Amino acid sequence: MKKIFAVVGRPNVGKSTLFNRLTESRDAIVDETSGVTRDRKYGDVSWGTKEFSIIDTGGFIKDGSDVFETRIVEQIELALEECDAIIFILDAVVGIADLDEQFANILRKQTKEIIIVANKIDTSDKEYLSADIYSLGFKSEVFPISANNGYGTGELLDKLASLIPSDSIEIEDEIPRISVVGKPNVGKSSLINALTGEERFIVSDVSGTTRDSADLLYNQFGYNLRLVDTAGLRKMKKVNDDLEFYSTLRTRRAIENSDICILLIDAEEGVTKQDLAIFFEIIEAKKAVVIGVNKWDRLEKSNSSYTEVQRKILEQIRPFTDVDIEFISATSKQRIHRLLDLALEAGENRKRKIPTSKVNDVLLEQIEAYPPPALKGKYVRIKFVRQLPTHSPTFAFYCNLPQYIKEPYKRYLENKIRESFKFTGVPISLFFRKK
Repeated sequence: MKKIFAVVGRPNVGKSTLFNRLTESRDAIVDETSGVTRDRKYGDVSWGTKEFSIIDTGGFIKDGSDVFETRIVEQIELALEECDAIIFILDAVVGIADLDEQFANILRKQTKEIIIVANKIDTSDKEYLSADIYSLGFKSEVFPISANNGYGTGELLDKLASLIPSDSIEIEDEIPRISVVGKPNVGKSSLINALTGEERFIVSDVSGTTRDSADLLYNQFGYNLRLVDTAGLRKMKKVNDDLEFYSTLRTRRAIENSDICILLIDAEEGVTKQDLAIFFEIIEAKKAVVIGVNKWDRLEKSNSSYTEVQRKILEQIRPFTDVDIEFISATSKQRIHRLLDLALEAGENRKRKIPTSKVNDVLLEQIEAYPPPALKGKYVRIKFVRQLPTHSPTFAFYCNLPQYIKEPYKRYLENKIRESFKFTGVPISLFFRKK
């Protein structure tokens, strides 16, 4: 397994900036507001021949007033338990603050190796600012860096790589990446916590508790996949500050980077306009999708409730209705693994490749039985069909007059593809080319 390093420290010392620098990404939200990072966030780092993972954590605050601070500290403690070594980052310009001293007292009880980082040192002539940090008494060398411009990070990476034995390098197979998406407070974090059996992500009745997308490797009960918790998507006109705007962008990016999306809907509220907007955004991104109706245990139900709610959902998501719907409860863990199975099935459907001979045997017969309508006295003749080598199912139809193929006939062909081959939960693209 890859070695894991946890990046820890008080708020606003540059933990998320360092995370983004080392992972060569912009996955962690960076903002001057204290407490932006709440959940643990994982990223992969490659340096030379070595590969390892790092965890971004929330800022350590003791006896503060923020309602989430106790939970943030719990998340930090979990990160310290999970990691193989600790990166303790401090602000060299400000110097050692009281919170740094308090956190250092906690870290002294750790038996794991601690790497001390003095951040915000932009150039070599400012390295003297890191000298005071040695007074904390840790055995580690202090690494002067600038997470912002990259100064000194090469030496830090050399140190981290030196802690990884050469024989620990493993080549991991591609595994499905599943994002749990939905509007705020539908139970996305609760679902992932229920699947993992631990409080991996902060859960609260306060809408917007999850501000960033965060992921974990899930390999329990025979599953091997990556789960991504995301911030709740809401209408852009209701996004009132920069922080929530960035959270929304991160969720949209999580959708783009996923193979499969689980769209959670609140059973008590039913399908809202925002649920539909998220659903069609997933379809636009050509991702596999399954719908989970959460909080199903809270409803008073009759024998027809399941069928009636399912019918209403399918009516609202037209024209794309070839999607699985599962009714779950994250709190009672009702059918949550069935939902995961359906998501993985949709992911397999997205990767399905149909041999060209079989595509033509099936579809040309359907086309002959119901050819495209004539337009302006001209007849469209489709002679050949093949599936293109793309990430999501895409079919090319070769014909004499592709410009005369209208939307109703395109829907007919898509329906015949879905009837003949299993593409449940996957958007299909059709292209018409001149033979």
